[in-house]
Amino acid sequence: MARELWLLRHGEAEPHDARPDAERRLTPRGERQSRDAGAALAKLGVELAGAYTSPRVRARDTARLACESLGVEPEVVDALSGGWDVDGARELLSGHEGDEAILAVGHEPDLSQVVHDLVGGRVDLKKGGVAAVRMEGHGGELIALLRPRELEAIHAA
Repeated sequence: MARELWLLRHGEAEPHDARPDAERRLTPRGERQSRDAGAALAKLGVELAGAYTSPRVRARDTARLACESLGVEPEVVDALSGGWDVDGARELLSGHEGDEAILAVGHEPDLSQVVHDLVGGRVDLKKGGVAAVRMEGHGGELIALLRPRELEAIHAA
């Protein structure tokens, strides 16, 4: 099983009334948040063995833009669209060995609930924000919680 689970909430998206929910696109700010997230993780030395994304347009585009800096191609996982849980996270992790890290790009409240279920604490995962959990047995340790402005600062440094 992989050792680290990195979670990226999709960037800022169009308003709910702009188009059907699954087709909502990133705003220019959301595109910037996505690029900043990927570039910041790359600067932090995060090496991914895999990346997985919700099929919703805003998440797929977030994953694509973030992964440009991370050298990995995101794979669509339907479960990340909604209702993704800790069992789904463990399933993704189980496809990888040893000390590898993976990235999951999705939506709230699923991502923060997975963090809660793994570490026992609540997090506020902002649009375009990142959380990371180091896996330990059936649980984990929160090793990163980064807001978009922090990711932007790391990218710019």
